[in-house]
Amino acid sequence: MHGFMRRFGQRFRYGFRHRLWPEGELVSLAQMQNGQSGVVLRILGRHGMVNRLSALGIRPDKRIAKISSMFMRGPVTIQVDRTQVAIGFGMAKRVIVRLD
Repeated sequence: MHGFMRRFGQRFRYGFRHRLWPEGELVSLAQMQNGQSGVVLRILGRHGMVNRLSALGIRPDKRIAKISSMFMRGPVTIQVDRTQVAIGFGMAKRVIVRLD
């Protein structure tokens, strides 16, 4: 069992089980182009990161738009409701968005 969790534990920890995803193109927030918008589908993180993003207004089923990003893994600026928020590249990689 220990070898199984080491080999396959990441997929089960973040919820990558076999399930049907909604229609539309799914990308991470870091992969979005500047000016694109979409709906947050899922946050692939633990409680600390989910709570931090939730405090910034980034939650599942929330519409967001990517404003800008820096070259080579810099901060990503997004618009949530009428507020602009900057988050790090590592956090942006873990926010899954369904594009419009």
